[in-house]
Amino acid sequence: MPPRTEQLSVFPAFFRVEGRVAAVFGNGDEAFAKVRLLLNTQARIVAHTDRPEADFHAFLIANRIDTVREAFTSDQVDGAALVFAATGDAEQDRRIVDAARAAKIPANAVDQPDYCDFFTPALVNRAPVAVAIGTEGAGPVLAQMIRAQIDQLLSPSLGRLAALATNYRKTVEHLVPRGVSRRIFWRRFFSGPVADAVANGNIPRARRAANGLLRSLDRVEGHVWLVGAGPGAEDLLTLRAQRVMMEADVIVYDALVPQAIVDMGRRDAERLSVGKRKGCHSKSQEEINDLLVDLGRQGKRVVRLKSGDPLVYGRAGEEMAALRAAGISYEIVPGITSAFAAAADFELPLTLRGVASSLVFTTGHDLTGDVLPDWASLAVSGATIAVYMGRTVAASVAEKLMQAGIPAETTVAVIENASRADRRLLHGILRDLPDLQHRDELTGPVMVIIGDAVAGANFELSEPLVRERARFDELARS
Repeated sequence: MPPRTEQLSVFPAFFRVEGRVAAVFGNGDEAFAKVRLLLNTQARIVAHTDRPEADFHAFLIANRIDTVREAFTSDQVDGAALVFAATGDAEQDRRIVDAARAAKIPANAVDQPDYCDFFTPALVNRAPVAVAIGTEGAGPVLAQMIRAQIDQLLSPSLGRLAALATNYRKTVEHLVPRGVSRRIFWRRFFSGPVADAVANGNIPRARRAANGLLRSLDRVEGHVWLVGAGPGAEDLLTLRAQRVMMEADVIVYDALVPQAIVDMGRRDAERLSVGKRKGCHSKSQEEINDLLVDLGRQGKRVVRLKSGDPLVYGRAGEEMAALRAAGISYEIVPGITSAFAAAADFELPLTLRGVASSLVFTTGHDLTGDVLPDWASLAVSGATIAVYMGRTVAASVAEKLMQAGIPAETTVAVIENASRADRRLLHGILRDLPDLQHRDELTGPVMVIIGDAVAGANFELSEPLVRERARFDELARS
């Protein structure tokens, strides 16, 4: 194997093709693919196809693409800016490339890297922004996989935002000094209220925001996103959450958010841990509220990163109230709450036709008082109960639910670190639940799901909640 090098054997570049001829030779799928790729541009496409396949022929007609219905001759490449040889006949493709090279026209022969003056990339199109992915012929499948990942990261409105920016380029060059000031302006333009308005389809508001940015270069409005980080797995973070994390100046995160997700934010963003985990509260909720307000008043773009969903036991209500009172704009970015991730890990139906038609979210601490909550009657009628933060009060939870009338034999599913590689699954019945508080090895967040629907879960990967029963089951199998 040759030594690895960081140097490319090709130079990535963008050809100017507006109004110029891009000639495609071929009758079948290869030529069809090149024509579809070229339709992302303003090139004048000419398809040289003497016997086009039916679907290709219909596509050419539907898109009013110029065609030449003649066998290949070398003069057909004259005047082209680019030539694509895609006949499916390797020898014929080489003749086409030879003719193009003789006329000093860059050419590409499908599946013949040695006969390519350039390679066609996998393309992410946000015109006028384009991201082209090349692998130097290593494999189109790899390029398409990378393309799919980049396509998810880029906002669908990016092209409209870039187009709007071109309208302000001359004004900015006239009003904003070159250097740091201009870089700051464009950074605020592409990641501030202008971008938010474009993303929401409100171009007039975007223009007002851009004009306001020009008038008040010394004063920038802050903004806070309350973002759900999901249950822990990086690939369960939403696309919107990924996008705003790449726009943030500051990321304020809880202890339950994995470091791998915090690291997905913009590289130069400031990162502030605010703890908020049982036994290690580094900041009170009031201090966090004050921090968010202070950062917003400084004109910062802030991501407040919370485990799960910010509106489910995330105390987002208090933070929103503080931001509203201070006049700081904010948005909610939902996340996948832990109950859903836990159910997915157990292959557990949270609702089940004819068995459970309602779902209750609660915390273990809601079931420690003397008075049963109002929803307890729902549990008796068959609702599935998802208990957050229930490990240390498991005995009280079990007692209160049985007191409410839920049978002691009702199935329970317990999961630590839902969705993560280090998750741990336990199963049992309601009267087993007090054993959970003695499981000191469970140091991560624990979710308990209780109800008749839980019996439909897949327990193959879980272990019994009661240790004695686990040993009995092991002996029975031996």
